[in-house]
Amino acid sequence: MMSTKKLCIGTSGWAYTTWKPEFYPAKTPSTKFLSYYATRLNGVEVNYTFRARPAVRTLQNWCEATPETFTFVVKAHQRITHIKRLKDVETDVAGFCESLRPLSEAGKLGPILFQLPPHLKADVDRLRRFLQCVPKGMRAAMEFRNESWFADGVLNLLREYDAALCVAESDDLEVPDVNTASFAYYRFRKSDYTEAALHEIENRLTQSMRQGDVYAFFKHEETAEGALNARRVRYDLEQPR
Repeated sequence: MMSTKKLCIGTSGWAYTTWKPEFYPAKTPSTKFLSYYATRLNGVEVNYTFRARPAVRTLQNWCEATPETFTFVVKAHQRITHIKRLKDVETDVAGFCESLRPLSEAGKLGPILFQLPPHLKADVDRLRRFLQCVPKGMRAAMEFRNESWFADGVLNLLREYDAALCVAESDDLEVPDVNTASFAYYRFRKSDYTEAALHEIENRLTQSMRQGDVYAFFKHEETAEGALNARRVRYDLEQPR
């Protein structure tokens, strides 16, 4: 696909031995998973950061194992989203972003995903104060898991701060496919995707790329299905048309 927009496709994590041999060759050691993954997909969503801050050397190792064009998207620490629930988190956000410096200095840091707990209902004032403390130049994607957030006031606020509504498909919640930022963020979390569904995903991502960069991640599973779906979608979208 000929475009100046970035198309980043991957999965949520990569360290799964159960992906052998369908995705990883049977004899691939776990220490080589990331470097092999990066030959097939060009981005990954890191959930590890939800519970812990990776060591500097760990982030440096990730950078060394991947090509220059590879992107790491990270989930914000639970202290920000689940413990303090976006309230009074200026110091926490600043510290978390600072911990990602090795990725940003390598030019490999993508958006930060702020995933809210399902029981947290819409609060526009709380969201505004939170967005005001996100460092300038840092892309933020908001994953709301309570339908009360899918209101015009919230969406307009996201547009004001160039924050993306994370379109997180699942079997339990329907999220509107609405663009609120200069980039789009998708999480494909349904239990199964048919050929027709994958084709529809490709059409949606193509439409989104006309407006800006696109980040899309398939659910990690005990099987390699998510990784294979991501690889297939990336291959199809990168073919000349």
